[in-house]
Amino acid sequence: MNSSHDLGFAAVHDAPIAYLQRIRTYYQALGYGAPYEWAHYVDVPFAPLAKPLSQSRVALVTTAARYQPGQGEQGPGAPYNAKAKFYTVYSGDAAQDHDLRISHVAIDRQHTTAQDPGSYFPLPALRRSVASGRIASLAPRFHGAPTNRSQRVTLEVDAPEIVARCLADGADAAILVPNCPVCHQTTALVARLLESRGVATVVMGCAKDIVEHVGVPRFLFSDFPLGNSAGRPDDPASQAFTLELALRVLESAPAARTTVQSPLRWSASADWKLDYSNIERLSPQEIQRRRAEFDRAKEEAKARRQEQ
Repeated sequence: MNSSHDLGFAAVHDAPIAYLQRIRTYYQALGYGAPYEWAHYVDVPFAPLAKPLSQSRVALVTTAARYQPGQGEQGPGAPYNAKAKFYTVYSGDAAQDHDLRISHVAIDRQHTTAQDPGSYFPLPALRRSVASGRIASLAPRFHGAPTNRSQRVTLEVDAPEIVARCLADGADAAILVPNCPVCHQTTALVARLLESRGVATVVMGCAKDIVEHVGVPRFLFSDFPLGNSAGRPDDPASQAFTLELALRVLESAPAARTTVQSPLRWSASADWKLDYSNIERLSPQEIQRRRAEFDRAKEEAKARRQEQ
């Protein structure tokens, strides 16, 4: 019998990370109680793109945070920083450059550093798409979606606010770019509400099971470490290709729940997929350390929320 290696098969673990199961096991091992209940829908709204992208105005929704001086380390390689979180929707001028960071979310810090904003905030790439005529225009503002574990707050407060701002800006379509696991849930919920109001959407993300579990109209999946939904860092060609794929999904998806996987690979080896929140790779001492670290982060986040 031929071995899988002889046949050229990929490694068994070279498949999209099962974040829902991985995270459930991880937090239970840390000593927390009932597992988090992720949003899940059967029916998915779908708004066909009303006109070609060359005639459409596109909005950008991000879960990245504006840099906040005095709130601790937020640069490339920074550890998780609850002080840098934000709890209300914000907007920024899409014609300007912005200093956005993702130190406040649970990206894959072992395999990426967030050193290149182009890997998680494709605003400059979208402006280039406008310049080339690929899309007609950008909405005058991009919008920041808070990474909120409360689906009720997202559905009743944050998502309606983002929808209202996109509609006020005359957006025909929206691109949503999450980073951490909860970010993927947040943007999926926002996308659903945008579609119900006639705005076509595509989510660009790295957590396939979470987005598909929620249920979205269009999803471009990049099998990269969390924090790189817009392409590989320091790789402009990868980022341009990833955005172009998202635009193609936006204009050509035949129905709701359309997922397209990017053919790009993070690296020749898939071993990075074994590490994220994998309790089997952690010692009891490391589990204790992470529990204490998470408890501190919760207290910092609670204090930050009260400040805002």
